[in-house]
Amino acid sequence: MASSAGKKTGNIIVWIILLLLIVGLAGFGASNFGGSTGNIGAVGDEEIDINDYARALQNALRAEEAAQGRPITVSEAEATGLAAQVRQQLIASAALDNEVKRIGLSVGDEQVRTQVLQIPAFQGIDGTFDREAYGFTLEQNGLSEAEFEAQIRKETARTLLQGGIVAGVSAPAAYTETLLTYFAARRSYSLIQLDETTLDTPVGTPDDAALQAYYDANAETFTAPETKAITYAWLTPDMILDTVEIDDDTLRELYDQRIDEFVQPERRLVERLVFGTADEAQAAADRLNSGEVTFEALVEDRGLALSDIDLGDVVQSDLGAAGAAIFALTDPGVSGPHDTDLGPALFRMNAVLAARETSFEDARADLRPEAALDRARRIIADAITDIDDRLAAGATIEELATETEMELGQIAYFPGMVDDIAAYDAFRDAADQARTDDFPEVAELEDGGIFALRLDEVTPPALRPLDDVREAAIAGWQAAETRAQLAQQAEALLARLNAGEAIDSFGLDVATHEGLTRGGVNPVGLVEPLFALDEGAATVVDDGANVYLLRLDGTLPPDTEDQASDFLMNAMASQAAQGIAQDLFTGFSQALVQSGGLSLNQAAINAVHAQFP
Repeated sequence: MASSAGKKTGNIIVWIILLLLIVGLAGFGASNFGGSTGNIGAVGDEEIDINDYARALQNALRAEEAAQGRPITVSEAEATGLAAQVRQQLIASAALDNEVKRIGLSVGDEQVRTQVLQIPAFQGIDGTFDREAYGFTLEQNGLSEAEFEAQIRKETARTLLQGGIVAGVSAPAAYTETLLTYFAARRSYSLIQLDETTLDTPVGTPDDAALQAYYDANAETFTAPETKAITYAWLTPDMILDTVEIDDDTLRELYDQRIDEFVQPERRLVERLVFGTADEAQAAADRLNSGEVTFEALVEDRGLALSDIDLGDVVQSDLGAAGAAIFALTDPGVSGPHDTDLGPALFRMNAVLAARETSFEDARADLRPEAALDRARRIIADAITDIDDRLAAGATIEELATETEMELGQIAYFPGMVDDIAAYDAFRDAADQARTDDFPEVAELEDGGIFALRLDEVTPPALRPLDDVREAAIAGWQAAETRAQLAQQAEALLARLNAGEAIDSFGLDVATHEGLTRGGVNPVGLVEPLFALDEGAATVVDDGANVYLLRLDGTLPPDTEDQASDFLMNAMASQAAQGIAQDLFTGFSQALVQSGGLSLNQAAINAVHAQFP
């Protein structure tokens, strides 16, 4: 069992490594940093190639840029520890490779071949391995086939070592049982919710003295934020959409570009069940045709689920040699066995999707708004240089609105405002950073529009006069007074309950709940107070929205017959085992680094960093 788990983990890791390797091919080639500097360091006898570091760093920068939505410099990567993290990952890999060499672990040519054939980047449109694509992709990225296959051999061996370290790791039973007891323990309780309807009399309206006291005590609530008076000129695609002319040639070009949307050939919904040999496939077909088994049973016998064999909607060419037979079926059914690149297979056709064609004339009305919007964006983009020149020559925001198609606007802006132009992130960012002595510049909006702004005046935070916020102050006082009276009412009821009165004798609605776990208690503000109570005890809970009188009626252990508890137990055990395995592997790799000896070439690292903007 442990061996099987280790093998599965190893396969997943191999594919992750291969995927990262193929992604990395889009970055630096192996000849980027030629000359005398070939590595950024070494662990023992295993060198860390300078190009591996360049590719890994570039991929890390791209991922961080995608996450933050902005360019990330190498300086930032160094300051935030991202570059150091990349180096640590390569150091750990080098330590494993060094250990692999020491113990003589390797993989054969057949395993390398299998890995290469399964990489999607090297497959043609028919889904089979394409040698020309393989050679061309590697050549474009400065790698020879021998170099690439050596990397796969090294990474596969490394993964075998890693799998041997973490395979079979499990979480201690006491640990998972303790967590299960915490999360799946159950409570039965009684609850009275108190609100303004349970008060003997409404709180009414405060007198002037009470209102003034509340206003003074909550001055921050009635303080206007810092406000910036901003004059701006802006232009969006929607503003000029009606003036944009689109000819038929442009629409026809757009139609041709999106022809796959408008002209779709006949398709089939297909599943493919592959067998190891032709005899196995034929035997399965015979059993199916005789009615001995169902197609679903054949899939289950292969240890698969229907989702594993689903090809989705395909055209005839997607099915290779089996395509003609599958597309000859007019009703759902099974065909085969047919030879495929993966071996003999049975195909089940589940539905016919008729060919669909939308003519240019029918599509014109839908294409025009898109083409007009695209054209409007390009018109605005082309205008940026002219507007920049005008601003550089001293034009004011008002003059931009007079001399160009830009429209003039004014806004009293404060952080968090999302009205009108402040709905755009780009405008809010510019407004937040604006200073009165700034020179106006053109900036782009998310929809392809542009704007330029001028900060006219900054009004500091100021307490609004009571007369201006009287209604809000009254409402705030009433809410606070209601909560205060409800708290008093709840405390009085708690005292009566503790004195021996029954909870259902108060003339208020009592809700009872049986055997709920932490996840079942609602509202969530009741969870911690409830699970902190001793059986039979009661308390008052104010969760910020309501006031409650809460009594714990019974304490129950986790329900061992509940499938949810089993799922939770397995999930916690799996998560804990993964954490332990990760810690174990981290400690192992650190020990390998220490025993092998680490050396770093700072000059080479700096050379890589110098290649990035």
